[in-house]
Amino acid sequence: MTNIKTVGVVGCGTMGTGIAIVVARAGFKLRVYDTRADLLEQGRKQAAAFLRKSVERGKLAPGQDEAILANWHVSDSLESLADCDIVIEAVFEDIRVKHELFGKLDRICGPHTLFASNTSTLSITEIAGGSGRDGNVVGMHFCLPAQLMKLVEMSPGLSTTEDTLRQAWAFCEALGQKPVLTRDTPGFILNYFLVPWHNDVINLVDQGVAEPADIDTAVKTALGYPLGPLELLDMVGMDTQKLLCEALHGSTHEPRAACPPLVKRMIGARRLGRKSGAGFHRYDSDKIFGA
Repeated sequence: MTNIKTVGVVGCGTMGTGIAIVVARAGFKLRVYDTRADLLEQGRKQAAAFLRKSVERGKLAPGQDEAILANWHVSDSLESLADCDIVIEAVFEDIRVKHELFGKLDRICGPHTLFASNTSTLSITEIAGGSGRDGNVVGMHFCLPAQLMKLVEMSPGLSTTEDTLRQAWAFCEALGQKPVLTRDTPGFILNYFLVPWHNDVINLVDQGVAEPADIDTAVKTALGYPLGPLELLDMVGMDTQKLLCEALHGSTHEPRAACPPLVKRMIGARRLGRKSGAGFHRYDSDKIFGA
């Protein structure tokens, strides 16, 4: 059981929208914040399309999609999160951005409010250090695409209290997710493996060994992955992959974690992935994955 009733999600990009769908679908009151009104509108539209498709597939009862969206409230004012019991951030992998965000939220939210970071590579302890409430901060790394994947990496920082972790764990289970406990180490479990692996795949493309579609087909067919690595990278976004590489390489100095030159060239060409309509593959729709 969880005492959390109202949930804030900060950031309405691919990850934030997916987390928001998970929260709203589980019946919580939802507050979605972003500085860009266009992203708030797009996120809600993508959520509506995903939930409609869930009804069509029999995963939701008719009319349940509309009931879920009725609890979905958006705002470009951070003060709208004042009554939240937990706030989950899904913003850029930049420690300064996260410090600034949580510092503001510390002044806005009540003392009981938990702060959760969806970071996949940065230190939870370091993030908490700029929050003003170190004991109330915990890592909750959702897997992409969050609206379909169940796993959440739960990472306490050095100062995270046992009560904070307990509350966050119960909340995660109430969402219908599967939490696993990790130490506060670079990349946690998944990105410790995925960032170098994805970089290897990117370098394979850059070297002309095989086309992206063929690499994805080979991995899905032979290894049984539901998504090819380049399909997943297009979902992550080249700009995000660059930040992940910089964070993991900066912490571990692992050569395979260094950002591949092709990622930087693709960012320069605005081939960011699904969000820009082209990455390793091309896309003619801005629908969220699974819609």
